[in-house]
Amino acid sequence: MKCRLAPSILSFDLSRVRDAIAELTAAGAERVHLDVMDGQFVPPITFGDSYVAAIRDVTNIPFEAHLMVNTPDRQFEAFAKAGCSRIYFHAEATVHAHRLAQALRGMGIEAGIALNPATPAAAVETIINDIDAVLVMTVNPGWGGQEFIGSMLPKIRAIRTMRADIDIEVDGGIEPHTLPKAIDAGANLFVTGSYLAKSRTITEGVQALLKAC
Repeated sequence: MKCRLAPSILSFDLSRVRDAIAELTAAGAERVHLDVMDGQFVPPITFGDSYVAAIRDVTNIPFEAHLMVNTPDRQFEAFAKAGCSRIYFHAEATVHAHRLAQALRGMGIEAGIALNPATPAAAVETIINDIDAVLVMTVNPGWGGQEFIGSMLPKIRAIRTMRADIDIEVDGGIEPHTLPKAIDAGANLFVTGSYLAKSRTITEGVQALLKAC
């Protein structure tokens, strides 16, 4: 499967994020990843659907919302209306993952499920054919700039064996030296934020990651 980038805007200056998204698009990013945190599922609070709606017109590439919240289904409609074509909810945030996946697909939204580092691949085995993507956290969710947890690579491999055509997205510690390891394990979509923010320019950072692909 083609290696694609889904940069997170969380590491950028949110007051200038429109410029960052435009540069990301021009540089070759194929999605925009939106980290939504409620201060409960994870300690930080980020932004809501109104902020997403306000920046949706910057680019034509897809927006995806990563809901790090305790009641994700309450936010589905709002983020769909804001312009997100894929929404991730956490397996740890619900006892009804199948119901939530059905709800998203019923709205015409791609359903994604996210797994914290301590959650095994087996958590998605029974619904693997009812979702569009799995997001494997390779850091503990909540903050950018953490180091890639290499022990997550077997989890990626296990999920890939469940279904060959599903998007497996990796989030956390993605840099040119870690991205190829995740590709080898079976991932094809990569969230990156801190690496791009500390690169000399966004464009150079994107190009380095695409070269690593």
